Amino acid sequence: MEILAFFGRTLGFSFAAGVNLYATVAILGLSARYGWVSLPPEYQIFDNDWVIGAAIVLYVFEFFADKIPWVDTAWDALHTIVRPIGGAVIAVSALGEASSGTTAAIALLGGTVAAGSHATKAAARLAVNSSPEPFSNWLLSFAEDGLVIGLGLLALKYPVAALVVSLLLIGAIVLMFALLVRAIRRRRLRATAV
Repeated sequence: MEILAFFGRTLGFSFAAGVNLYATVAILGLSARYGWVSLPPEYQIFDNDWVIGAAIVLYVFEFFADKIPWVDTAWDALHTIVRPIGGAVIAVSALGEASSGTTAAIALLGGTVAAGSHATKAAARLAVNSSPEPFSNWLLSFAEDGLVIGLGLLALKYPVAALVVSLLLIGAIVLMFALLVRAIRRRRLRATAV
């Protein structure tokens, strides 16, 4: 059961970090600081005034940047490297003492999950930004904030449930990507047939 809890926290926090790294780090830091739930000792790394303060300040910047069409796209472009690295760091911090091979594998897992959720967020934002009204952008941004906070709290309190939710979200991303690739191939075939 402990391995399921580990993977639930790792995937949950890595997925959340790909959407909003700073909210995820703030949740981890505040949870470690105030003992909202019993966390593994590895998460104490986030219980640092500078880490918590920087995460909260950067979350406030991201909160407002995400509400402005095209500014959110620039912000996402800036974080294309930051969020996957953050997801890898969070995953490795949950691991504690381990062999270098295990550490590398968990870093790759966390970074890949964060990169996938980041790419999905960035692509959704590009699609929504083509809309002339700002309300869909705001709704998507609030939904992302809710997802990150909800998944983060779920990973803290019920890590096995977070594992299930994370796997479902990852599966949905893979399915949507496969459907997109199929649609592009069909369009190319029609274009070459004409």
